[in-house]
Formats: sequence, structure tokens, C-alpha cells
Amino acid sequence: MKTIAWLLLGLSALADAAPKPASAPRSGPVPDATSALIVVDVQNCFVEGGSLAVKDGLAVVPVVNRLAPLFANVVVTQDRHTPGHASFASSHPGRKPFETIALSYGPQVLWPDHCVQGSDGAALVEGLRLPTAQLIVRKGFHPDVDSYSAFEEADHRTSTGLAAYLKARGIRGVYVVGLATDFCVARTAIDAPTAGFATFVVEDATRAIELDGSLAAAMVSMRKAGVAVLRSADLARP
Repeated sequence: MKTIAWLLLGLSALADAAPKPASAPRSGPVPDATSALIVVDVQNCFVEGGSLAVKDGLAVVPVVNRLAPLFANVVVTQDRHTPGHASFASSHPGRKPFETIALSYGPQVLWPDHCVQGSDGAALVEGLRLPTAQLIVRKGFHPDVDSYSAFEEADHRTSTGLAAYLKARGIRGVYVVGLATDFCVARTAIDAPTAGFATFVVEDATRAIELDGSLAAAMVSMRKAGVAVLRSADLARP
């Protein structure tokens, strides 16, 4: 939302004396009982100091914390890989992180080891405050299949069950935030409309890895899927 500023200080006295107009209605979407916030992978490995750190990853935490009280329904996702996971470059001799190879389900970016089960890196960032969070969707725990989306694994066959969970609670719209914009956030957002949900990505509550134009490509793919991209300031309180 744009803030209207007085350009001439001399008008301030007149403004104080004039009758106050009613507040203009917010034009942005209003989260309600049919809305859910999906907080994607805000974990130690993906923020500063982590093994797969996203630039300025910690900056999403205060934005997410401001948004969370607007939602009665909050879902959290958590990468939770097995040691030696197929998506790790270390599992493929001679390969390096950020190379792409073909696995049984299609192209796979090879990552540094990250979010290994039982490690501190897999834990959610300590400063995250999500008082109404009801569900944690753990993904990437099958050793031979990666999983970016909160809705299905990378084989595009294995459902996480999230869509059914949300529909059972009467959810019609989802707002996606977290890390990283160009991978797990984007994939979650792209799958959500297919599952029947109006979908929004809150851009300033995300950060990207950015591999060879991956952010721009993700933004194009999200918009083609019908995802609306907005800012946290665009959300009105119910």
C-alpha cells in the first residue's frame, strides 16, 4: 500500500483542524477462517551459517512472525533428509554441489548435505513464532526422492496428504512464505492451485537461492500457474 504524505508542512495545521475522513478500506486480500499460511523450510541449514544458506535468509523471520497472527491456520514444512540422500552431491562421486543430474524421476539439482535427520541444521530457526501452527509436513525423507513441494514429492506421484488436510478444515486459500523462493516455495505455490486452492506468495517473506536465473524462471512459472505475488503490507487484518 502506498502511504499518502503531506508535501507542504504548512498544510499540517489545516489538516489537524479539518474533519477526519473515514479510513480508506484496505484493497489487499484479507486472511480469514478459510485461509492458511504455509511456512516453508525456515530451518537452520537455509539461513546464515547453514550448509545451504540462502542469502539474507534470516530476514524472512520477522516478516513471517508479523504475518502469523493474521492466520488461524498455519502449516510448517521441514526438510528432513536421510544421510546420503540422493539429492546430495556427496552421494555421487565426482559430482559437485549445484550440478544437475538425471535421476529416475527427472532432473535433480545436487545440493550440499543439508537438513539431515537429527541434526541441528534440520531444526526450525529458533526465532520463528507461529502460535497457531497445527501441522509440520516433513519432506525429503525418502532416500531416493527429493521433495520441494509441500503437496507432493519430486516424483509427482507421492502425495504428502497436505491438500486433504487443508480441505478437511475448509481451507480455500493459501499464502506461501519461507525458503527458498525459487525452489521449495515456488514448487509449493505451483502445486497449490492444481490442488484447488487460491494461492498467494508473500514476496518479502521469501528469499531465493538463485542458480542461473532460477528466481526469474520460478516467478514466471508461478504466475502461469495462477499464483498471485504480493507484499506483506498488502495483507489486511480480518
